[in-house]
Amino acid sequence: MFNSKGEKRVGKKKRFKIILATLVVLFVVGGFFLWKTGRVLNKISTNGNLLGTIGHMIPGVSNEINGEKDGRINILVLAMRGASDPNGGTLSDTSMIVSLNIKTNQISMISIPRDLYVKDIENDGSSKINAIYSQGLSKGGVKQGIADAEKKFSEVAGVPIHYTIVGNYQAFTDVVNALGGVEITLDKPFEENAQFNQLGVCDGQVFTKPSGQFQNKAVTRVRNGVKVRIQIPKYPLCYNENPECNGDFKLPAGKQTLDAATALCFARSRDNSSDFDRAKRQQMILQSLKNKALSMGTLTDFNKINSMINALGNNFSTDLQGWEMKELYDVYMKIEKTNSKVIQRVLENTQEGLLYNPPENSDTGYILLPIGDNYDKIHQLIQNTFTAPEQSDINVIQ
Repeated sequence: MFNSKGEKRVGKKKRFKIILATLVVLFVVGGFFLWKTGRVLNKISTNGNLLGTIGHMIPGVSNEINGEKDGRINILVLAMRGASDPNGGTLSDTSMIVSLNIKTNQISMISIPRDLYVKDIENDGSSKINAIYSQGLSKGGVKQGIADAEKKFSEVAGVPIHYTIVGNYQAFTDVVNALGGVEITLDKPFEENAQFNQLGVCDGQVFTKPSGQFQNKAVTRVRNGVKVRIQIPKYPLCYNENPECNGDFKLPAGKQTLDAATALCFARSRDNSSDFDRAKRQQMILQSLKNKALSMGTLTDFNKINSMINALGNNFSTDLQGWEMKELYDVYMKIEKTNSKVIQRVLENTQEGLLYNPPENSDTGYILLPIGDNYDKIHQLIQNTFTAPEQSDINVIQ
């Protein structure tokens, strides 16, 4: 107890200084955290709104993200070689819609084939759906690419795409390396001996191993008054001396752990099988990576995820804001704790499938179109993905 008013004032000043010092420390530490968060968001998010993220840290402010009110959040996942590859590096090799059902605690993964032929966004032309993001990217950068992709995939799927995540091959290999590889089990040996051993015009730099084959040129000649098309050799063709994935990529049967480079080759392989089979393998890899991340505690710690996202840097983009990432993580982990089975689907052109491939022509090459030439049946399946019968030919990993 104080003996005088002066002693009381001294005590109050001391407490005030302690409180002030504490606030300053919190402000400095918090300011640094927000500055760092802002830098990360500016690197990866097309909506890296730091003020918006700060606003959602205030108690009482709603943190409900898009789709949460309706009980279903749909995220588009796109993967590609990367902008550094001049040969179609921004074309999406992987297109997948991941849906979180908050009401039933279910997750659905639906792969959309890259060869699906769709109307372009801003002209009367048509393109394969794997070009839509790239076209938007050329027009207005990553933000426009994501916006165009969300618009087109929403049209195809019949459900709104609330958010998009875009990654390249480097992001994939970084994640696999961070987790120490990915485990898969193959019922039989796997081989891809065509895709990574393609012929090219001999150039003395990349395609240097002679094949004895030539790129032919068709010319028209008139013989006895009749026009005849003749194939004449034009350019010699060579193999790459150092092909990707060793040219002839092989994996044995059985359980095995793939390093990042091998996992990427496995995820890319399609020529000896099909794009549909590749999509199924990609889903298997993602499921296995998810299980390993959970077992290592990576997915159970948002700070670890944040650090991984930061490390991905220029190889990862999204339209999620920082607070939305955190809320989406919380929603996902709530569902994950129920141990419900992930529903996996691949749109394909089997007899029971929803797509068909028309005769090829020189303008379009190999393409896929929806049965009935409209998206009605695709809409029905995707809208009802949580209750529709399971697709039986997918290797489901729990």
